[in-house]
Amino acid sequence: MSEAIRKVNVIGHLHPDTDSICSAIAYAYLKNQLGDVEYEPRRAGAINRETAFALKQFGFDEPELITSVAPQIKDIEILPIKGIDAEKSLFSAWNLMRDMKTATLCVTDDNNDLLGLIAVKDIANANMDIFDNAVLAESKTVYSNVVETLQGEMVAGDPNGFITEGKVRVGTTPEMMEGNVEKGDIVLVTNRYETQRFAVEAGASTLIICNDAGVSSIVIEAAKRHGCTVITTPYDTYAAARLICMSIPVRAKMLPEESILRFSVNTSIDDAQKVMASSQHRFFPVLDEGGHYCGVVSSSSMINVNKKHVVLVDHNERSQAVSGLERAEIMEIIDHHRIGSIETAAPALFRNMPVGCTSTIIFDIFQENGVEIPANIAGIMLSAILSDTLAFRSPTCTPKDEHAGRELAKICGVDIDEYADAMFDAGADLTGRTAEDVFNSDFKVFSRGHVRFGVGQGSFMTENSRKAAEALVGPYLKDAAAANEIPMVFYMFTDVKSQTTEMLYWGADTEQIVARTFDVTPKDGIAVLPGVVSRKKQVIPPLMATLQEMETED
Repeated sequence: MSEAIRKVNVIGHLHPDTDSICSAIAYAYLKNQLGDVEYEPRRAGAINRETAFALKQFGFDEPELITSVAPQIKDIEILPIKGIDAEKSLFSAWNLMRDMKTATLCVTDDNNDLLGLIAVKDIANANMDIFDNAVLAESKTVYSNVVETLQGEMVAGDPNGFITEGKVRVGTTPEMMEGNVEKGDIVLVTNRYETQRFAVEAGASTLIICNDAGVSSIVIEAAKRHGCTVITTPYDTYAAARLICMSIPVRAKMLPEESILRFSVNTSIDDAQKVMASSQHRFFPVLDEGGHYCGVVSSSSMINVNKKHVVLVDHNERSQAVSGLERAEIMEIIDHHRIGSIETAAPALFRNMPVGCTSTIIFDIFQENGVEIPANIAGIMLSAILSDTLAFRSPTCTPKDEHAGRELAKICGVDIDEYADAMFDAGADLTGRTAEDVFNSDFKVFSRGHVRFGVGQGSFMTENSRKAAEALVGPYLKDAAAANEIPMVFYMFTDVKSQTTEMLYWGADTEQIVARTFDVTPKDGIAVLPGVVSRKKQVIPPLMATLQEMETED
């Protein structure tokens, strides 16, 4: 691979069943034992009750949900520009921008939460506003900012205090200052004792003595009596007057947090590019998964995108895969279904075997690599095999499936028949469930050429639970077809013990299609199919053949 692999997502199909989830967990565990790259199991949809039962039984949490593997902000270079304090001066922020060769800085608090954003243009606009001589007080500027900006020294006063009143004045002579200097003003003076003393006596809150001029002890004592802060600076009066307004805090001129365009590390590259195209900003803050600031990105950052690396288990059809797959790097496919429509940009390991369950293939891979299977991993692999093979009753079940299942049962220490009954009963429980929830517990979309349809399946241990599910799901089939944008839907309600399926259907000519495919006569919208329990082997191939024949006839 040309790109560095950070981690690999192991993902099953949409509307995940027990095999899809459990195989992802088991295969991620196996791969983590064999190399240094991190593999993480993921789910592409909500898990059903049967799967939830299996995970709980063997101590696993649900894998994290992943809805797309298209590139996200986390897959590009995020510039780790540190956030600045809201009290930092504009002058200090400008110097930092110059040193870092950036035009934007983010303002954050002690928890790294985003407070605002300051750009070069904001500082330039503030610097050009020469008539706003009350800006220091209006911005409640801390004295330490003034001292730092003027490279000065505080002779009297508290560096942690704030300027809360007054305007900036330039003091020349007592005669010129009389009537112009008001109580609370910030007065810039030079070395004349009379001017310094007059400013203090006139009630100035701050005395800025320029040119590093001396200040007498008499003036200092008078300043202390009047509560006047005294600061000396090496700058002349002109420079000091220009610079002092740059000591205001960035919070006074920053773009506030609620007005900032920002991205999460989980924002898709496509969405980010749309936002950037409609904005005049060059840099955009990025928040991590906890909502804290972690850096910035720009439009140029979007050029070099690291694709996500994925392993697909229990499917190899594009219609069943998570979105964005065409923009990801498929490393492996482990499956037991017909070879479908997924294409890869580069060679990938593709292991496809005619067995009843993906976990059976993974069992073989464990054996081939000499990796011991822990009891909890054996438990979920057994659950997958029992689910997909209907406890070894399905015609898709092979001797390899049964061998793997019985070996896994020994490792996890469960009775196969008792556990299978409990798992299927958990899956059939309709308490508090909606038709949509039951329908999506195990539903897949299939396509070939212009033929496109969906088939769902539920497995039941008793007739009562099966009939209850039919009554709930049947009226929903039309809505399900619309939700999945397909013209026809077939749903298998399979009785595990009698190995019989009652099929419900919706869509144009579906009754004719079912009758022709299975050589039965449906009654009241239900086709009874004795001995039909496998969607993969007994339903999809003949349905596909019938639909293609009818298409050719038309």
